[in-house]
Amino acid sequence: MQVQQHARIADQQQLSRVINATGVVLHTGLGRAPLSVAARQALGDLGGHCNVEVDLETAGRRYRGHQLEATFRSLTGCEDVLIVNNNAAATLLTLQALCAGREVVISRGQLIEIGGSFRLPEIFTLSGAVLREIGTTNRTHVSDYQKALTANTAAVMHVHPSNFRVIGFSETPAIDDLVPLARKHGVIAIDDIGSGALIDVTQFGLPAEPTFQQSLAAGADVVLGSGDKLLGGPQCGIILGKHEFVERIRQHPLARAVRIGKLTLAALQATLDAYLRGAAAAEIPTLAMLSVSIESLRQRARQVAVEIGELPNCRVEIANETAAVGGGSLPGVELPTVVLRLRSPSISADELSRGLRLGSIRVCGRIQQDDVLLDLRSVLPEDDLRLALAVKCVLTQR
Repeated sequence: MQVQQHARIADQQQLSRVINATGVVLHTGLGRAPLSVAARQALGDLGGHCNVEVDLETAGRRYRGHQLEATFRSLTGCEDVLIVNNNAAATLLTLQALCAGREVVISRGQLIEIGGSFRLPEIFTLSGAVLREIGTTNRTHVSDYQKALTANTAAVMHVHPSNFRVIGFSETPAIDDLVPLARKHGVIAIDDIGSGALIDVTQFGLPAEPTFQQSLAAGADVVLGSGDKLLGGPQCGIILGKHEFVERIRQHPLARAVRIGKLTLAALQATLDAYLRGAAAAEIPTLAMLSVSIESLRQRARQVAVEIGELPNCRVEIANETAAVGGGSLPGVELPTVVLRLRSPSISADELSRGLRLGSIRVCGRIQQDDVLLDLRSVLPEDDLRLALAVKCVLTQR
């Protein structure tokens, strides 16, 4: 009996496939960006032996990630690229490799904290770079950077505050404003764009987010970003920029400690292929979820409701609601969405939500007052029928 109980607990705690019906597209707790069909296929195809560090033409050894050089050059115009395991690692590695023992000038309003109490000032300390903060929380000017530059300055750093917004009486220079200053004084211009966008998301009716291409075109020497946010790929940190700086970062001993594995490389390669083919908006789930029309969501909701059918112990309604981007991207942006609103007279919303999370088909929704909401915007269309089955399974067991 005790063994069975432990086995049941272990089963509940295992990494499991989950339907994300929370309405948070990039849900950090659920793995942020869901991978495309091609990326998931690549994980299986390349899970055995593959040319991770071998040049198949020469049979010689090459650095990990060399397969993506041409792809990133085509997509962004960069000279060189290095992929590490996340953007925090990219930041730490870049600062340690290029700026240790010297000052990095950064606006006080860009000293961010993200999930898990990751604070940029602490990364500076760990890297050995000297933090030189300037300006105020809401206003920083180019002249503040100018005054802070000394013979001991290694770089000026611009960080996009992707998980919060400062509104009202505020001003901060863009990377376009900082590059000329960096050139004039012979220091490195580093730009952390955060969400890692490769296309202009305003085409989906969203506020503008910086892209790798824009930063490189502005003249940034090194550009950092995440792979599992607006790019829509696997978790990784992307370092793009001029060859002389990226190569210095690549040769640093810490680069070995934060390098990616073959599965991340495989998924990222498949994701980028969709961008190369001009098919990203259709094939990459994150972009599809952000761009899907409200009419399409409503049609899917009707189909799911039909599949659930009439249940004596549950009321199912289709309603309009708002969803979020999540993942520390586009804070405050509300996405119109369509939800299935579930209410049962026999069990509470908490019990129903728990039943969905722990059922044979795992579903994470959200609770609003006495209802469980299942948001179609964050659900993969391929999971619609499974979502209906999950609801039926939980409620027919009551």
